[in-house]
Amino acid sequence: MPDTLDRIRDALGRSGAPSSDFDLNPSVVLPDGRKLRAAGVLAPIMERDGQWQLLLTKRSSALQHHPGQIAFPGGKQDDTDADVIACAKREAHEEIGLPPDLVEVLGTLSPHETVTGFLVTPVIVHVTRQFDIRPEPGEVDEVFSVPLSHVLNPANYHVQSRRWRGQMRSYFTVPYGPYYIWGATARMLRAWTDQMTR
Repeated sequence: MPDTLDRIRDALGRSGAPSSDFDLNPSVVLPDGRKLRAAGVLAPIMERDGQWQLLLTKRSSALQHHPGQIAFPGGKQDDTDADVIACAKREAHEEIGLPPDLVEVLGTLSPHETVTGFLVTPVIVHVTRQFDIRPEPGEVDEVFSVPLSHVLNPANYHVQSRRWRGQMRSYFTVPYGPYYIWGATARMLRAWTDQMTR
């Protein structure tokens, strides 16, 4: 299935538009001069039984921020990280046990600004071999896979709304089975989907 990898590389090689948690909420006015912290997340795809799968995590329900939400492995860039790609690889190794030497970088999406003040770069990677998935205790409750064809299909996306800090906010969702994928993760996946269909 190398043609899938080639299509992804080609799509990521084209310039894309940045995304944010505010894309569906045009009335939100962001302050000029705001300082965003750099972060990287890894979108690991691997072939299983003739189908491409995307690995995602379910964050621990004990975490203070975003408990129980579906997320990419990743986090904020440290001073010791060479770049945001190195950050994403390090975080994925810590959170799900993915060895960096099994990661083939296919490309990156344009950065995504989050409501929590991060500028997140999604790094799309091919996991070249099966590995022993080890969720980090206290941070990751579960690691699961979703068919890549599901999250790269625009028809599977929906826009929903809820009240947040006294205002109605809209956001993307791309549910899969028992997993409610929404918010920043769904928005970044939607950006990837749009990039593939441009």
